[in-house]
Amino acid sequence: MKKRMMALVSLVLAGAMVLPTAAFAGETEAAAGADEGKVLNIEVWNEEFKSRITDHYPGYEATDDTHGKIGDVTVNWIITPSDDNAYQNNLDTVLPGNVDAAADDKVDIFLIEADYALKYVDADANVAMPLKDLGITDEDLSKQYQYTKDIVTDANGDLRAASWQACSAGLIYNREAAKEVLGSDDPAEVQKAVADWAAYNETAAKMKEAGYLMTSTVNDTYRVYSNNVTTPWVVDGKVTLDDNIKKWVDDSKAQVDAGETTTADLWSDDWSKGFYPDGKVFCYFGPAWLINFSMHADDEKSIAAQGGWGLTTGPQGFFWGGTWICAAQGTDNPTLVKDIILTMTTNDDVMKDIAQKDSDCVNNKDVLAALAADESGNLAVLGGQNPYEALAAGAENVDMSKTSPYDQGCNEEFQGAMKNYFDGNASYDDALAQFKTAIVEKYPELTTD
Repeated sequence: MKKRMMALVSLVLAGAMVLPTAAFAGETEAAAGADEGKVLNIEVWNEEFKSRITDHYPGYEATDDTHGKIGDVTVNWIITPSDDNAYQNNLDTVLPGNVDAAADDKVDIFLIEADYALKYVDADANVAMPLKDLGITDEDLSKQYQYTKDIVTDANGDLRAASWQACSAGLIYNREAAKEVLGSDDPAEVQKAVADWAAYNETAAKMKEAGYLMTSTVNDTYRVYSNNVTTPWVVDGKVTLDDNIKKWVDDSKAQVDAGETTTADLWSDDWSKGFYPDGKVFCYFGPAWLINFSMHADDEKSIAAQGGWGLTTGPQGFFWGGTWICAAQGTDNPTLVKDIILTMTTNDDVMKDIAQKDSDCVNNKDVLAALAADESGNLAVLGGQNPYEALAAGAENVDMSKTSPYDQGCNEEFQGAMKNYFDGNASYDDALAQFKTAIVEKYPELTTD
């Protein structure tokens, strides 16, 4: 990853960038469009946000796989996959000069994830506009969960992004395996079998005896441990290894050696085998989006399509992911950008539609409470289970105080190094040394023990 971005000259809202008061009072983006840009450039790493806009943003018309129209504005989707840090490298190239870019080349919206959000909402970097500069108020965002705001608030107290997701997560279990091995697929009964790591490990042995992997890979549990650390990865420029991360190593090594899980990479074909009955995997760990977006709910042969998953809390509460929408400093479409952020992250009807059609847990307390209160929140992928009360409670308890701008790199490099240990190709000390070497190469400004 590149070094910290150079500070930008603060955006001066002048000339064509001055927004009429009426626009902030509720004019549509089309009415303000005459004074603003005709191309809306959106930087993303996959298709998820594009599908949300296509399906839920009023007036959006897709024209081809990477373009659309909103009124007379052309929407240009710039998709750079996250592999090998390519997405962040691209942002680090285009955002610092965005204020001075040609009108049709300006980035208007870019997306960020929790693992590196702090880097892009940094006040000194100043590549994401404070939402208040768009006219978005605290009241506008009052129904959102606090953690989704904390992670994108800069040192000056300015909020610089907003999310439509509340990604509290849990243990997603195979109902048929639960009935066969545990005698019940009821979430309350399954929870007893995974209530803490000791119970979880006992259940893993039972699943192995019955012919199931407990998880598809050691990496499935990683975020549960890493979300429950007592210290950030980086403190005062020094990389630290929390005791809970070391516990993940010890527990994972024991399960690999016992044949209760594997060392497959997340997102690999080996990892996804368990999405189907023949994969013989008891559980995955993740939020609602994992089931619908990643576990092949659109394939009639998958467990998800058959309503064969259930959701329970698991050994420890945690969250995973989430996507935040940033307005790029230098955008020449501030009215439209404001409307997209408000529509996609605060509109009750849109939020409910996303929850029901996309099986997503949305960042709106009122909508989740309504979904939890009746059968409108029942999810087919979960066999008709309503997860929203549990997910809402989890979102209230997410703690972002142990995050750092280096989380993505540290997590990826640590998991990669430990694979050698789990596979028996290196000692723990050698794998740890590999991690320390890799992390200093990636972030030369950091030190290790």
